[in-house]
Amino acid sequence: MLNPMRRIAGLSLVELMIAMVIGLVVMLGVVQVFAASRESYRLSEGLARVQENSRFAMDTLQRELRMAGHFGCVNDQAHNLQSPGSLQTTLNATAHPVLNFNQSIQGYEATNTGPGTSITLAATPTVGGTAYTPALPAEVAAALTNRVDGSDIVSLRYLMPDGVPVTAVAGTTQRPVFNFDASRLDVLRSGVATPGLYGVADCLSATVFQARSVDNGAASITFGDAPNNNALFTSLYTPGQTVLYRAESIVFYVGYDATTAQSSLYRVRFSANPSGALVAGAPEALVEGVENLQLLYGQDRRLNSTSPSGYIDRQGTAKQVQESLPDTTAAWRRVGAVQLGMIVSSPDRASARQADGAAALTTMGVTFTAPTDARMRAVYQSTVALRNRLYGN
Repeated sequence: MLNPMRRIAGLSLVELMIAMVIGLVVMLGVVQVFAASRESYRLSEGLARVQENSRFAMDTLQRELRMAGHFGCVNDQAHNLQSPGSLQTTLNATAHPVLNFNQSIQGYEATNTGPGTSITLAATPTVGGTAYTPALPAEVAAALTNRVDGSDIVSLRYLMPDGVPVTAVAGTTQRPVFNFDASRLDVLRSGVATPGLYGVADCLSATVFQARSVDNGAASITFGDAPNNNALFTSLYTPGQTVLYRAESIVFYVGYDATTAQSSLYRVRFSANPSGALVAGAPEALVEGVENLQLLYGQDRRLNSTSPSGYIDRQGTAKQVQESLPDTTAAWRRVGAVQLGMIVSSPDRASARQADGAAALTTMGVTFTAPTDARMRAVYQSTVALRNRLYGN
């Protein structure tokens, strides 16, 4: 017969403690595996977001930079080779530099950010205080109030690629009225509700102007007295050989969004309604995580010649381009390539290792010191040939 006392015997204190230790060791292993997996996921997620955002930012800037100098079937470089130059503008560029379509690209170099310098990236960057060379026009500075200090800015002007053929020209040579197919109105608008800045071009000349009025029903655009015009047409345009475009003046920069507490690639579009004053659109955040933008410009070796050589063998900052010739418009017209570099960070902490001397953040000759916020950061660079400045076009 079994002893009744042995049937009700439990675990001893030693056995219980051993079981608890084994359980704790197993739990600790599970927690360690979970923590490692979580950190690995955050790092992978941060890298994926950085790569995705940088791709969008690069694609946007490359596409826009390649449009600089587009004025119909003949670009601004070729227009300038004619005597007199066949690229005309009725717009008052003296009062509003952003309407200087004779200078289709203009860079602004943030002070002390050229090659060989160092920049410390702050977790919360300062905005609106950096000086630039050349100086920002007052209307640009007023529109870019959230611009991040220490980051370059570029302004582009061109005619949109989606133009519409002119079916009839009324009025006079100096004050023409352009008619087009009404079904193509949305093509001409190219995403802007009530555009007032236009360009008209054939393969001999191009003119940029502000419309006095736009008749959507009759599909006509009338040129005349308008707040931003200070000259008349000088070229005659023939139906069937002429295309009408919306004119674009746009600025790209790095701005800080206090709501998301992160820097982003921004753009501001300058436009005017028909017979309206020039206005700056609201800053538009395009790609989050872009913390700094550095730009270098390649110039044709023939600076003082009317005809370019086709060799881009000079490279410099916006300050150096601005000072390369007394005629700054001619200096910028010799820009045929743009090198751009950007620092892009992940939206959230990614358990990334702090960059050090062995893996410093460097782009366009500028070295960056990142804050210790565990965000993933990477450098992305590209060289963009301005296709409307290519020799022979």
